[in-house]
Amino acid sequence: MYKKILGQVILLVFLFVLYIYVLVIHYIPDKITIFEGENLSLKTIFGITLQSKDEVLEVSANSGEKTINKIGSETLSVSLFDKLFIKSVDVSVIPKTTVIPVGNIAGVKLYTNGVLVVGMSEIEGEDSKTYKPYENTGIEEGDTIVKINNNFISSTDDLIEKVNMSNGKKIQIQYIHEEETKQCSITPIKTNEEEYKLGLWVRDSAAGVGTVTFYEPATQSFGALGHGITDIDTGDLINIASGEFVTAKILNIKKGENGNPGKIQGTVEEQETIGKIIKNTQFGIYGKMQDLSSLNIDTSKKMEVAMREEIKIGKAKILCSLNNQAVKEYEIEITKIYKDNNYNNKSMEIKITDEELIEKTGGIIQGMSGSPIIQNGKFIGAITHVLVNSPTEGYAIFGDLMLKQSKEVS
Repeated sequence: MYKKILGQVILLVFLFVLYIYVLVIHYIPDKITIFEGENLSLKTIFGITLQSKDEVLEVSANSGEKTINKIGSETLSVSLFDKLFIKSVDVSVIPKTTVIPVGNIAGVKLYTNGVLVVGMSEIEGEDSKTYKPYENTGIEEGDTIVKINNNFISSTDDLIEKVNMSNGKKIQIQYIHEEETKQCSITPIKTNEEEYKLGLWVRDSAAGVGTVTFYEPATQSFGALGHGITDIDTGDLINIASGEFVTAKILNIKKGENGNPGKIQGTVEEQETIGKIIKNTQFGIYGKMQDLSSLNIDTSKKMEVAMREEIKIGKAKILCSLNNQAVKEYEIEITKIYKDNNYNNKSMEIKITDEELIEKTGGIIQGMSGSPIIQNGKFIGAITHVLVNSPTEGYAIFGDLMLKQSKEVS
C-alpha cells in the first residue's frame, strides 16, 4: 500500500515538473526584437539553455541573460541540458533611436479584412417558420468571413449583396476562426421582405478616439493607444485590412469614479486625415504619418527611448490634451515595474498624482490610453489601462515594446 501511494506521488511530481517545463518552453517566443546593447532576458528554468548558432553577432552570457552587441539578426537555439534541441528563436537587433512623444487625442477608423461576426439570431422565413441557417456550420461570434463562393468580401454591404444573389441556393463560405482558415456551406433563408439572410450579425468597421503616443521622424511612423482595438461585442482583436488616424474634436469629458470608468467623448466626423493605420496589435496601433501639421507636433522635442533598466519607481510625467487644448504635462508616480514582461501591455503600475488632472478627469479615463510617459528626459512608455475601482491607478506599457512593434511597419 505504501509503495503504491509513493509511486502515485512520484508520478504526480513528475507530471507537475513536466508541465512546468512545457509551460516555460511555450512562453519562449519564436521571434524577438531588441535594441543594440539591450539584455535579451528570457524566462527559463534549470536545464533550458540559450545558445548562438553562428558567429554573425557576439552573444555573451551576463548574469543569466544574453547581450547582443551588434545590429542585425541572429538565430538562437533553445535546448535541454545542451543535448536536446527544442526550438529556434529569431532575434532582430535594432539601433537605438529617438522619438517625439505626442499626447494628442485623435480619431481612429478601422476597416476589417472581411466582415466580423458579432452575433447570431433566428430568421423568420416567408413561410413564417423560424430558421438558424448558421447552425452546425462551425461559425462562431468573433470569426471573420472573408469569402463567399470564392469571392472576397470587402464590406457588410458586399456580404448582403452576395447572399441575395444566391437566390436561396447553398453558398460556400470561407472564414477565419482563431487564426485558422475554415470552410462551410450555408443555405440562405428567404424572408417576407424578399431578402435572403444567414442569421449572422456582422460588422466591417470600428471607430473611436485615443491618444497618439509617439512619432518617429526617421521612419515617419507613429504608435498609439498602447493596447489593441477589440470588437465591443466579441472582445476579440479586430483583424484590420486598413485604417486611418484622423483629428478628433472633443465634445465632453466624463469624469471617472470608483467602479465607473470615465471617458473622453469626441467625434471623428469631418476631420483631417493624420495618417494610415497599418497594424492593430495587443501592444497598440501603428502606421505611417501623412500630415504632421495636423497634430501641431514640435519636431525639436526629440528624445531617446529608455531601456528598461533606466526606468525607476517614482515620479514621472504624462502628456495629454483635454478639451481641445494644447498638450500639457501632468505628474504621475510609477509604483511597480515588471522588467521581464514581454507578453502583454501591463509593464508598469502607475498612479495619477497631479491634482489638476484628477480634478478634470478623476484619474485615468477612456481616451487617455496611449498618453506618453516621460522620466528623466526619456520616453519610457504609455498609459494602457485603468483600475475600475481606483481610477487614479492603472497600467502602462514599456516604450521599447511599442517602438519594436512600430519597426515592423517602417
